[in-house]
Amino acid sequence: MSLLRSLLLLVLAATLSGCGYNAIQQKDEQVKAGWSEVLNQYQRRADLIPNLVNTVKGYAQQEERVLTEVTNARARVGQIQVNANDAASLQQFQQAQGELGSALSRLMVVSEAYPQLQSNQNFRDLQAQLEGTENRITVARGRYIQMVQDYNTFIRSFPQNITAKIFGYQQKPNFTVENEAQIARPPSVDFGTPPPAQPQAPAPQQQTPPPQPQPGH
Repeated sequence: MSLLRSLLLLVLAATLSGCGYNAIQQKDEQVKAGWSEVLNQYQRRADLIPNLVNTVKGYAQQEERVLTEVTNARARVGQIQVNANDAASLQQFQQAQGELGSALSRLMVVSEAYPQLQSNQNFRDLQAQLEGTENRITVARGRYIQMVQDYNTFIRSFPQNITAKIFGYQQKPNFTVENEAQIARPPSVDFGTPPPAQPQAPAPQQQTPPPQPQPGH
């Protein structure tokens, strides 16, 4: 009985492996790890914002509107309970993060008008950390997009699609391109309208000089 059970388990394991079950598990875990890294980098950015806002406020209190935008955008991000497996939730999360990124960009532009702030070592350190974090976010998002694409392609292929359907594995939503409508619009190329050709004045006609009288005539 024990031998028969072992044989059945071996057959089942071989069948599942051949149908891509183990590979689906592996790719699913990779996507989860990739998503965790995305959240980690976004959280790193959020942690920098309070110190950044306070530093700018010390030199540019009159920029209250921009400072408030950054603070409010950070608060909205913190209120979102994102579910990476739900397309609507992921889109809401992406939109909130995009708004925060835009607010931070405006804050950096405003800060350029204050030389004393630009020379402050604490601000320069925070600015460098923020730039590094933005780069890490871009890398983490890019890797996650590739992982999700690989996972979705795999579970849609035969025979893995049968296994995925049996065990309830579905396609995962992915990050969308920001400003997709603008990116999809073909670029406008304008080489300028050439000025109208100016009419050329007719060349003056050369008059033939009168014949000179010959000597002796």
